[in-house]
Amino acid sequence: MTTRVIIVDDQAMVRAGFAALLGAQSDIDVVGEAANGAQGVALSRRTRPDVVLMDVRMPEMDGLEAARQLLTPSPGVAHRPRVLMLTTFDVDDYVYEALRAGASGFLLKDAPPADLIAAVRVVASGDALLAPSVTRRLIADFARQRPVARGRPALRLKGLTERETEVLTLVARGRSNAEIAGTLVLAEQTVKTHVSRVLTKLDLRDRAQAVVFAYEAGLVTPGE
Repeated sequence: MTTRVIIVDDQAMVRAGFAALLGAQSDIDVVGEAANGAQGVALSRRTRPDVVLMDVRMPEMDGLEAARQLLTPSPGVAHRPRVLMLTTFDVDDYVYEALRAGASGFLLKDAPPADLIAAVRVVASGDALLAPSVTRRLIADFARQRPVARGRPALRLKGLTERETEVLTLVARGRSNAEIAGTLVLAEQTVKTHVSRVLTKLDLRDRAQAVVFAYEAGLVTPGE
């Protein structure tokens, strides 16, 4: 299947470079470009892409607000694309908030071309882009700066089984399904089932939101 992508960035050269790179892939189709968040939201509503590459900092409407508008359920809008945030900074409060809003991950703009292509494919497949250590560091940095959101998040953890809580803890520490399977001595398919149940029970979109939730609920703490 072909992955439909739009690129939202205020720098024309960046848009052109990303479009040329992604458009050269047989399984990726760049269906549009936009110069700010407002245009990006309108373009997404019109073209219904699978993945939106969204710059964090843009005039008129930044990537955070655009991501919120695209990812928050609203009456009459059934389509919600996957959003991959783009940034020039490896630690950025906007990106953390975007992950909370439901973005599927983020990528530095100076990442190697192969990483960009792989990121689009990972996000399009329904997974979250959490492999780079910088993502885990970003979440940990901002979790450290904020008081733990006790109460509702912690209460929601009570709906998980002991095994599901173990799996969520390892997800929050950046472990892949294969690594979790090795740690808990489980089949990888069993781990995938546990992860799916955790997301469903906690009403989370993907692994990115699961990591943020685990930090905010106090299940894991930075530096562990």
